Amino acid sequence: MRLSKEQAARNRQGIIDAAARLFRERGIDGVGVADLMKAAGFTHGGFYNHFPSKEALAAEACASAFENTLAELNTALAAGAGKSGSAFSQYLAHYLSPGHRDDPNGGCPMASFAVDAWRQGDEVQSAYAEGIESVLSAFATQLAKGARGKKTGASAARVQAIRLLSEVVGALLLARAVAGANAGLSDEILEASRQKLGT
Repeated sequence: MRLSKEQAARNRQGIIDAAARLFRERGIDGVGVADLMKAAGFTHGGFYNHFPSKEALAAEACASAFENTLAELNTALAAGAGKSGSAFSQYLAHYLSPGHRDDPNGGCPMASFAVDAWRQGDEVQSAYAEGIESVLSAFATQLAKGARGKKTGASAARVQAIRLLSEVVGALLLARAVAGANAGLSDEILEASRQKLGT
């Protein structure tokens, strides 16, 4: 039975979603095609009907994960508009929370793909770089809004965004890396970063 274009597109998206989740949890090289197809509910043989290579899938999974992260960030900021407290600060507090640390498969791709991206080919590295650029842009926009009345140009907001993004992603990576061996240190890393950011 031949699939409709709509069903084929849904199947393909299901594979991308499963890959994004598994790649964040286990790493790109830690997941075989058979495992990710099984997780998506399909047989191994159907993989190449949708993707020319695992790297092509990894690039799309990375891009899709970043799209979801940006949508979540934009939703959080829109929901907080006009309310007391900074929605951006609340987003960062969630980012640096134990819950986010303990959920790599559903968490932010910036931290989850950071180690894998440089080990992969150009497709994955490009998708990761584009994702980082999009998050930096969103961060810089928020930081520029928060600096009204101060002399903060676009380049200054971008530098500040790079520093902030580096700190929160770095803190999350370190907290995840030590959580199993030293939960107290992991919590301390997250708490120190939250305090520094005033979240």
